[in-house]
Amino acid sequence: MHRRWVSSRFDLTLKGDDTNSDIQRTQDIGAFPVVTQSGQIVPVEALASVTVTAGPTEIRHRERLRTVTLEVRPSNELPLETALEILETDVVAVLEQGGLPPGVRFTPSGTADQLTQTWNAISINLVIALLIVFLVMAVLFESFILPMIIMISVPVAVAGGVGGLAALNLIQTQPLDMLTLLGFVILVGIVVNNAILIVHQSLHRLREDGMEPKAAITEATRNRIRPIFMSTLTSVFGMLPLVLFPGEGSELYRGLGSVVVGGLATSALLTLLTVPPLLGIVLRSLPAIADETPPLKVDGEGNAPQPAE
Repeated sequence: MHRRWVSSRFDLTLKGDDTNSDIQRTQDIGAFPVVTQSGQIVPVEALASVTVTAGPTEIRHRERLRTVTLEVRPSNELPLETALEILETDVVAVLEQGGLPPGVRFTPSGTADQLTQTWNAISINLVIALLIVFLVMAVLFESFILPMIIMISVPVAVAGGVGGLAALNLIQTQPLDMLTLLGFVILVGIVVNNAILIVHQSLHRLREDGMEPKAAITEATRNRIRPIFMSTLTSVFGMLPLVLFPGEGSELYRGLGSVVVGGLATSALLTLLTVPPLLGIVLRSLPAIADETPPLKVDGEGNAPQPAE
């Protein structure tokens, strides 16, 4: 009669008596006595190979892969984006150049992973906002050229928003967090209003009053400069308390306020310097835009209205 042994793996915990003076070190586990089924007492090293190694207390899995988590907590004065850049350039890149074992890879998780996902989402939202604003203006003006002139005010406002955030950092540290990025998305829908006023009023003077392009643009800018500054000043001074005066929870929205204030202030000034000249160039190069709806005039003898030449 033959006995068939079936090999299997199972967890085994060896625990010695605290009063036993023979086992004082981890290396002494091999000498620990074990009683077999036949009643013999043999040391552990006669039954198995004892190797002292370092390992985790538990095996964690993520997406069915074994994972070892290294937690890094940067200081409060160091932005999370800067900390990620330092880790990628000074740690991960150096290890990858030195050569990693097969199947080993580095993946950021936790707050760092959320920052990457949110950054990608906010970038897509910014592009969609620009596209929607452009298409809406293209439908309203029935032209693809005029919305491009109006969209010139967006990069001007972005530069002003970056300047406002830089000015705030001279007073106190303000990282480029998600709420601050949201301020740039808000600017896309606000700063185009000033350029729309100038372009619409200029087209009105051209088509309804029959004015020359240069005179129409000059008159439109002169008439709309006061509403532009009134709306800009009310928005800027309304947002300044959020930026300047500390309060409970104000640090969350201080970056957003600085971006909006800087973008509005810069756009109000530079829009008046960029949009009228560009509009004059387009109207001289493409006169069909100004003549799309020719105005009607009646002579002094009461003849039928004729299109203006």
